[in-house]
Amino acid sequence: MTNRPPSEPESSQRTALGFDEFIAILVAFTTIGAILFWSLSGRDSSWNLNGLLSPSSTPSRSVQPNQVLPFPTSKVEPNAAPNNVLPSSPPEAVGEPNTPALPTNSATSSGAVLPSVQVIPTQSPQPSVSSSAGLESSITSLALPLVTPAKQKSIIPPPIAFNDVPNNFWGRRFIDVLSSRGILKGFPDYSFRPNQPVNRAEFAAILQKAFEQEPSKTAIAFQDVPAKFWATSAIDQAISAGFLKGYPKKTFKPQQNITRVQVLVALVSGLNLKASTSQNQILSVYKDVKDIPTYATSKIAAATANGLVVNYPNPQILAPNKVATRAEVAAMIHQALVKRGKLQGISSQNIVRLGSVSPKLSPTPKQNLKGNLSTGG
Repeated sequence: MTNRPPSEPESSQRTALGFDEFIAILVAFTTIGAILFWSLSGRDSSWNLNGLLSPSSTPSRSVQPNQVLPFPTSKVEPNAAPNNVLPSSPPEAVGEPNTPALPTNSATSSGAVLPSVQVIPTQSPQPSVSSSAGLESSITSLALPLVTPAKQKSIIPPPIAFNDVPNNFWGRRFIDVLSSRGILKGFPDYSFRPNQPVNRAEFAAILQKAFEQEPSKTAIAFQDVPAKFWATSAIDQAISAGFLKGYPKKTFKPQQNITRVQVLVALVSGLNLKASTSQNQILSVYKDVKDIPTYATSKIAAATANGLVVNYPNPQILAPNKVATRAEVAAMIHQALVKRGKLQGISSQNIVRLGSVSPKLSPTPKQNLKGNLSTGG
């Protein structure tokens, strides 16, 4: 008997099993390749479950989990218009375009899953979220703001209500006009101190604010006015404009109180005012004409003729050598600004006007001349 090798009954079985495995692996790779090819070549990466569940329903784009789409977006073909052109009007919200239903065919009826159909809208592409926000911000920044006509405000602020200037005070109206324009100011305790004397340095500062004088180019170095004195520039401007003059030995005496006659002489000199009628006839309105200094008679006549003199309580009493108070300086500065056309005149019984004095209280020109000769005025 010849020895034969033992038969291998399992070899045929292993061969059949290996073939099945090969077929299964081939089918699996084919299926995976088909899926990858379909997913890469398709225009939408999402599965169209609506088409699988209801082939006859209208396909719509599915939204992946945890994905928020604030605005409906659509795919743009490579040949679409670029998004870097600003539209002529702000972008408006665009709705989802209506897509036709998929026609049913043998493939769908047999249960095969068709990829979702991508519908390309015919309208211009919608910008992305970031570009849309940037576009809206740029349009907002380029838009011109609406300008509504505002109510015209008063150029002149209301006057300061000083606690020591009552409504019935004789100089209240003069003070109100000047305080509202910043020519005269009060004190930190909201007082004006109308009866307080005015010195020469303070008067120079008032002249500077009232007449807006040009800065002095040639300043006089007064021995009693330090370079860092608070009123140095005002004094220089008052000197250069012709309102004030110094004293001998290059002194100005800034702390010396100024008198009423000196205030009127300074205003007439700075404004270059003249009297159009007889000096003696004009000065005859004052009962104390004899008290007017000789050097100031022509200036006082010019001040009276131009309406600068304000006397309280009696218009016929000039009191030329009396120290001027803050209220009196305010009244005379006001009248000087009225003469220059900067302010409107106000009615006051304390303003001396030619022809307004009662004849029986006024001396005749002959009597006045006799008085001047007897007093040396």
